[in-house]
Amino acid sequence: MAKTEHYFTKFETGKFYHIYNRTVDCSLLFKNAGNYRYFINRYKTYMQEYVDTYCYALLGNHFHLLLRVKDKVEQTLNASQTVHDVVSHQFQKFFQSYAVSFNKQQKRVGTLFQTPFKRALVDDDDYFSRLVYYIHNNPVHHGFTSDFEEYEYSSYHILKEDTETFLDRNFILNWFGGIDEYIKFHTEKQNTRFYNGLGLDEI
Repeated sequence: MAKTEHYFTKFETGKFYHIYNRTVDCSLLFKNAGNYRYFINRYKTYMQEYVDTYCYALLGNHFHLLLRVKDKVEQTLNASQTVHDVVSHQFQKFFQSYAVSFNKQQKRVGTLFQTPFKRALVDDDDYFSRLVYYIHNNPVHHGFTSDFEEYEYSSYHILKEDTETFLDRNFILNWFGGIDEYIKFHTEKQNTRFYNGLGLDEI
């Protein structure tokens, strides 16, 4: 199960977070390729102004994101707001936007996402590195593929290719010491339980 504190973690500027969640009834969150694209487009629309995003994976009934809250969010607050209020509200708008369109397309009614959504503070360098691999290897963990390099709906390939992206590619590649080290890190950890200890094996 998710750690209890992951339901209550507060957003602060300049800090890194693992965001993850799934559908209320474990039914599919994505039923066609267009759903995956729309999810990312809605995410960019509602969140890009507030967070820097480093990697993601979209999988059946759930998703994972690794991000940092931008420093400038604090400068936009009014007297009654906190950074957590603003970022959480943007996430809720994002989830609602996707859910309304998905429900309409699938002739579905009711809540789509579990609430509150889970967020874990990433406050350790080793934890950050492990989490990047965990997210990219999640399709293997859940049986979508036997090789994370083959999975289309994660950021692994995007981060190593010279294509336009909303992700902070330079940060990630510099974090691992360059593209060769980024690839090597993932390859060496493949088929291991390297992500143990993140408290998230169920999702």
